[in-house]
This record gives sequence, C-alpha cells and structure tokens, in this order.
Amino acid sequence: MRGRLLEHLRVLGIVDLSADDLDTHLSWALQHHPSHTQLLERVLGHAAGIRRGRCCERRIHDSGMPVRHTLETFDWHFQPKLDRTTVEELADLGFLERKQDLIITGQPGTGKSHILGAIALRACLAGRVVRYARFVDLLSDLHAGLADGSYEARLRRWARHEFVVLDDVGLGQVPSHGDAPTAAHMLWNLIDRRHQHRPTAISSNIKLSAWGKYLGDATVTAAILDRLAMTAVRLDIDGPSYRQHLARLRAGETASESDLEAA
Repeated sequence: MRGRLLEHLRVLGIVDLSADDLDTHLSWALQHHPSHTQLLERVLGHAAGIRRGRCCERRIHDSGMPVRHTLETFDWHFQPKLDRTTVEELADLGFLERKQDLIITGQPGTGKSHILGAIALRACLAGRVVRYARFVDLLSDLHAGLADGSYEARLRRWARHEFVVLDDVGLGQVPSHGDAPTAAHMLWNLIDRRHQHRPTAISSNIKLSAWGKYLGDATVTAAILDRLAMTAVRLDIDGPSYRQHLARLRAGETASESDLEAA
C-alpha cells in the first residue's frame, strides 16, 4: 500500500512530499486515529506548505532585492518623527490593492531603503510578484535596450511587473547617451504605462522639486510628478542618518580600545 501511495504522489506531481514525510504521517495516523479528511488535510497541508515556501523563496530571489529588510529590525526610536502607524499600514499592502503608488523621501541614511525593502518583502510573502531595482540600474537596463533594439520589449517587461520598487532616485550618475531619451522620458514612459494599473514604489534622496534637474527635463518631470500626485502615498522621513550614527559609535569604540591599550 505504501508503494502505491508513493506512486500516486509521483503521478500527481506532488514532489513536495517525500517517502519519509509519508511514513511520518502514516505513523501519526496509526497513533491518533484521525478521520479520513483529517489525515488528508494533514498530508496535503504539509505538501502545500512546502510548496508555498519554495515559491515564496523564488519570488524573493527573482525580485532582485539585495537585502531582506524587515520592519521588525527597524530602529523606530532613532527616527522619533517617523509615524510608525503609517509605515505599518503601508506594510499591510492595502495601497497595492488600491493600485496606489508610494513615494518615500528623505536624506541618505534615514531608513528609506529599509522601509521600502521591508514593504517589498511583505509583498513577496503575500504572493505578489515584485521587481526591485536601483533607479540608475533601471536606466542602464533601458539604455542597453536602445543599444540592441530591445528598448520597447524591456519597457513592456518593466511595465508588466505586478509591483515595481525603484530605490534611490537622486543617488548615482544618470547615464547620458547623445540623442537618447533623457532619464525623465524613460521614467515617464514607465509611469505612464503603470499608473492606476500596477503600483510603483519609489524612494528618493533628493526633494521632488529637484527631480527636474536630476532627470534632465523639467517639463517631463512635472508630468511624472503630476501623475504620481493623483494617487501616490507620500512618506517623508525627517531625521538623522543611521549610518552616520553607527560610524560615530564605531569610532567611539575604536577610541576606547586605543585608550585601554595605551593604559
């Protein structure tokens, strides 16, 4: 009977249940005498849980997120002006259901990327297909498309992703290639295709008023911000740099160790 069960699982493509797992479930059934439905729920629930976990890991890997940030590891005390309730509401992903965009602004080191990454991770865990990229990497990808004739295909691919996360607008050199479209035109083409259809989350190290200069076209940038203003949730982090804080702590520890050695 055991061999027949294993063969049935193989034919049905239930590869997430090993022979050892099946033996464990059968031993449990002999001990606890569950109903047929209870046993079936236990066996299939185990296999489904393994598959869901594996699919989740694949979504996280394919998203391109370099680090798995979580809100549980965010230092809320260091940014007392930040409304924790607002951030946690965003992490509930209701804005994705409403097809709203998200813009997080603030100085470098204030936690924008951490919060953005934590929201992206929550989306992956919730079954969403996420695509993360630094803004300059998005531009590099689209410029590569101009070079090899695949620009439209690449743009369509970016536009189709269920949830796009663009980190660090304002950080890094915007590529410029002669008569190629400006960064503003490229971002406009993407936002225009996604707006009110699929949500986009953006973090920026510079004020929105400085986007025109950074992106290379004030008029097109105004059109981008006008679109985003219609539905986007805004979060501005006004606080100190956590990275500088850690650097000062490390410098203090080094100084203390040097004093001890000198003594």
